[in-house]
This record gives sequence, C-alpha cells and structure tokens, in this order.
Amino acid sequence: MPPRPPSRLRKAPLIVIFLFLLLALAGIALNEPHRVLEQAWQVCLSCIGIG
Repeated sequence: MPPRPPSRLRKAPLIVIFLFLLLALAGIALNEPHRVLEQAWQVCLSCIGIG
C-alpha cells in the first residue's frame, strides 16, 4: 500500500466555530439570554390566556 499523504486540517469549520463562539459571547455580554427568556415567558402566558 502506498503511504497516505498527511491529512490537512480544514480551516473553514474552525473559523465558523470561532465566529459562533464570538457571537455567543457578545450576546451574553449584552444580556440577550435574559431578554429571550423574558419574551418566551410573555408568549407562554398569553398562550394559556393569563397575560
């Protein structure tokens, strides 16, 4: 069997993961999880007819 060439590390998936982590940290820093949960709470209350 001929030797296999060394596998190259693909850069695109690493860049996408890095970009995702950067955006996630920015969202957390801007208090977005609290805002999303607050809106979900209001939707749930209006769905069951309380809010």
